[in-house]
Amino acid sequence: MSKKENGRLWTKNFIIVSCINFLVILIFYLLMVTIARYATEEFGASTSMAGLVASIYILGVLFGRLVTGRLITGWGSRKTLMIGLVFLSIATILYFVSFNLVFLTLIRLFHGMATGVVSTATGTIVAQIVPSRRRGEGIGYFTLSAVLASAIGPFVGMLLTQIYDHFSVIFIMNTILIAFCVGTFFLLDIKHVGKNMKTVQNTAKGFSLSNYIEPKALPISIVSLFVGFAYSGVMSFLSFYSEEINLIEAGSLFFLFYSIAILVSRPFSGPLMDRKGANVVMYPALAVFAVGMAFFSQANTTFVFLLAALLMGLGYGNFTSVAQAMAVKVTEPHRYGLATSTFFIMLDLGLGLGPYLLGYLVPAIGYRGLFTYMVPVIVLSLVLYGVLVGRREKSLRAVVN
Repeated sequence: MSKKENGRLWTKNFIIVSCINFLVILIFYLLMVTIARYATEEFGASTSMAGLVASIYILGVLFGRLVTGRLITGWGSRKTLMIGLVFLSIATILYFVSFNLVFLTLIRLFHGMATGVVSTATGTIVAQIVPSRRRGEGIGYFTLSAVLASAIGPFVGMLLTQIYDHFSVIFIMNTILIAFCVGTFFLLDIKHVGKNMKTVQNTAKGFSLSNYIEPKALPISIVSLFVGFAYSGVMSFLSFYSEEINLIEAGSLFFLFYSIAILVSRPFSGPLMDRKGANVVMYPALAVFAVGMAFFSQANTTFVFLLAALLMGLGYGNFTSVAQAMAVKVTEPHRYGLATSTFFIMLDLGLGLGPYLLGYLVPAIGYRGLFTYMVPVIVLSLVLYGVLVGRREKSLRAVVN
């Protein structure tokens, strides 16, 4: 009897894949908080060009995710992860030889594509190896690896640039991290999960939208698009907003409190989904996210500001993990890769397009007004969830179980 059939969650494979995901996301955050400054100081980039160097990475991630689902369907998740890690290693080394702004921008695009492949492959592997009756719990714990990276990465990145005068120390650290990822990869002992590989590969031939997008995962993924859009402004404009309302110190602590809320609640939200269904988690999570955004938009004190961080961690943080679990839970095992990539494509679209579109509103309504308008967007997301997913969740759960 396999480990999956035995119901074990914390297997060697699960731990290794979670560690790889943590390190890959850590590399992303180490660069995300420093690359714009690097482009400005090393190549004299303008503010807008430095922003492009930082954000074009997201475009690469989206493209990487788009092709990864099909790769996993045809080649298997382990081989796809190996290819992604090879590309990611190349991208990491190329930073050492970035000789002009155009080349640096291309490196960022390539790096994003490689990260999209790796992160989609790791998410698919986790969906394949965790017991089906504990999928919500397993994916919840797995996504904590990204949460920890998002909390540690920016802090370490800023600290290293303060201690050292040159940016190469970031590139050296990332090279060490990716080497560790490659080394641990060879300890994985997994096989492609599918009903019939010959049938799967035959259906993957030729162009068809279903070879790149999983239709069954689209409803929850569409909801994730709107939720990600609402949260995107927090990620991009937090420092400007905290400065505008004279809460700079609180702003520096925002993601720490946000991460604490996720770390404390995640061990409960996943098992609760597995036992009672997703609605028990999703409706409260979106409601709490809306309340947190409302507090955030009107914050005048450190207490209210950090309370908003806790509430958004409880709301948005738990929504994303449960939504990812739902995307694969309604899908056949051999299409887990497509379901995972579909979910992340829509979520990343919201996170990526949000700052660009919302930036046009800031001159007219200011940051406080911007975040105030995000509250009805979250409420709309809650309604969409109820219409597209929530009212069918019981029947879907019965079919899957």
